[in-house]
Amino acid sequence: MTGNTKQIGEVFRLLHSQKSALILPNPWDVGTARILAKMGFKALATTSAGMAFSMGITEGSASKQQVLDHCQSIVNATPLPVSADLEKGFGDLPESVAQCVQEAASTGLAGCSIEDHTNRRNDPIFDFSLAVERIQAAAEACQKLDNDFVLTARCENFLWGKPDLDDTIKRLQAFEQAGADVLYAPGLHDLATIKAVCSSVNKPVNVVMGMPGNTFTVEQLEQAGVKRISVGSAFARTAFTAFISAANEANNSGTFSFADNAIGFSELEAYFK
Repeated sequence: MTGNTKQIGEVFRLLHSQKSALILPNPWDVGTARILAKMGFKALATTSAGMAFSMGITEGSASKQQVLDHCQSIVNATPLPVSADLEKGFGDLPESVAQCVQEAASTGLAGCSIEDHTNRRNDPIFDFSLAVERIQAAAEACQKLDNDFVLTARCENFLWGKPDLDDTIKRLQAFEQAGADVLYAPGLHDLATIKAVCSSVNKPVNVVMGMPGNTFTVEQLEQAGVKRISVGSAFARTAFTAFISAANEANNSGTFSFADNAIGFSELEAYFK
């Protein structure tokens, strides 16, 4: 890996130790990545759902090569550190996760997330022991890299019908012990629960905003102990909402008033100069 890549990983890690929480937005293509960089965000993260929707496929159905190619395009789009949503690491076994991390790091990423969701709706969460072994394998793979690489471990309980806070904390604590750098349990819907998670671990906690349910301000999340805030697919879904609404108006009403609120051509183009 290049010295520049090593620097990017170090920069990304340091962003988690600043006083204020890191807002980590999720672009879904090169254009949105460049807009976010031009707006002044300090780092970016891919969104598996946003990427899939932009490709016209369902989440979780992209191949590993498609995901790696997407990661490469986002990395190349801006000079900012990028963390990749690698879902379950394209395999159930710890060895598969380790290989995925190594391949992802070769694209110039500054980090990645690995989750304990199996991608099987009838059996959605990996067994505790296997989930920990998978994170340990990912952490060991990170340690073997020439560049600094920030590993985020995700517990998916709250997204898949298992809102068990005790088990979620148990998993996050085990992931921390296994070597994860950042801990993440998407779907926490109240500040008390978020605070309980943050106070139960010693590593930075990521919280996602923009999902259905309660949303909180940066200040509220910081007071609860959150060190990183992402938006997942929320930006992408917001954009698709506007697109579908505009298309429905044209198709169903034969009117085009949606364009009255569209950003001006030159204003949009300015983000890419």
